[in-house]
Amino acid sequence: MGRKWNNIKEKKASKDANTSRIYAKFGLEIYVAAKKGEPDPESNQALKFVLERAKTYNVPRAIIDRAIEKAKGGGDDNYEELRYEGFGPNGSMVIVDALTNNVNRTAPAVRSAFTKCGGSMGVSGSVSYMFTATAVIGVEGKSVDEVLELLMEADVDVRDILEEDEAVIVYAEPHQFHAVQEAFKHAGITEFKVAEQTMLAQNYVTLTEDAQVQFDKLIDMLEDLEDVQQVYHNVEFADEE
Repeated sequence: MGRKWNNIKEKKASKDANTSRIYAKFGLEIYVAAKKGEPDPESNQALKFVLERAKTYNVPRAIIDRAIEKAKGGGDDNYEELRYEGFGPNGSMVIVDALTNNVNRTAPAVRSAFTKCGGSMGVSGSVSYMFTATAVIGVEGKSVDEVLELLMEADVDVRDILEEDEAVIVYAEPHQFHAVQEAFKHAGITEFKVAEQTMLAQNYVTLTEDAQVQFDKLIDMLEDLEDVQQVYHNVEFADEE
């Protein structure tokens, strides 16, 4: 199960290498979340979640404040949340989540990325049935037993608790995300190694060297698209066991 956190970690490392891109994507996500509800994270759970994620990516406060202030001012931008599913090289599976104000721009761009990298778009549900929506929260400085104890004291049931890469990672149902975080905060833990709502593959595949090169190009092309917020897949990275 260690591959789960490793895939998320690899994604974080890749995005951290292009901070301007990740900051822009978070700015849009924060704006949309704040515009949909109250611009206060204490009364807007969607906004609160995005801000918790942004913190783990070290998004500057100025970008967060600017997005929230923009939402307070209203604005005519209307964004849709879209999900695309497709197949990469050697039958690898990919899910793409987007926020867009122009569907006619986004869909062709996503389809083009798949086609150029030896893949193909699938219909809704063709890939997602092989993934499980999961909340992933990770902390450092605690043992598995200590985390289990504090979650039990808070009466929070989770799927699994594992020690991975010098961190303790909690896998939970998506709706338990805030309950897990509150349990940690009640125990004095306010810094998180990871705080994600993600799609984890039920089974992972390993690609040949040539297919991996193509696949990496596909992921890079998708993540470079301005409308794409998240990309999930079922490929193990080459450095994993």
